[in-house]
Amino acid sequence: MELKEVESAIEGILFAAGEPVGVERLCMTLEIDRETADAVCQRLADQYSYERRGIRLVRLENCYQLCSAPEYAEYIRKAFESRRPARLSQPALEVLSIIAYYQPTTKAYVDQIRGVDSSYTVGLLTERELIEECGRLAVPGRPILYRTTQNFLRSFGLSSLEELPELPNASAEDEQITLDMQADIARLQLQQEPEQSGEEEAPITDEELEAAALELAQREAAEETGREPAEEEPL
Repeated sequence: MELKEVESAIEGILFAAGEPVGVERLCMTLEIDRETADAVCQRLADQYSYERRGIRLVRLENCYQLCSAPEYAEYIRKAFESRRPARLSQPALEVLSIIAYYQPTTKAYVDQIRGVDSSYTVGLLTERELIEECGRLAVPGRPILYRTTQNFLRSFGLSSLEELPELPNASAEDEQITLDMQADIARLQLQQEPEQSGEEEAPITDEELEAAALELAQREAAEETGREPAEEEPL
């Protein structure tokens, strides 16, 4: 198959899919190597951008997808009478940032960094498909791990997580929070071990693990401000 035919075939596959297509699937379908697939996709992306076409080809980690050009978003919304998507609130951006930089991570870790319960916000971000569950942490209680999605990359114009801006140098306080969280996890692991008598304690639940992290955060907040940390307000 000539390169022009490969280019046309990839264009047709991505158009018909309507969602991200893995580069390995393109290689297997067209019987080409990874280098050729990436080169052809890059050529198509450059062509759409240079000619100011109404579509763009974007890379999302190891996938490619055709989407509308952002500069024509207003006309597209008007044509389909769709409303502008709601902007993320400050709490939602905080939670999303923590998960993006420390993924995979648990809600308990997010709660400890923020000092408030983030259940509502985590649920909202999951509903908007900006984050997703990706297994469970291997500690007592098996808390759920969260990571960002391809929709997160697409929404923020990123090809991969490597394009995230670098974090500023962590302060001593931030490092202490991480150490305290690790110490709490170690303590819970010790509590989970069977006693010498041969009797086993009941497994620690997700709620108990999250409560331990939240208790630590509240204790730190009380020491600094002299009052209990507030509950998170609905978005």
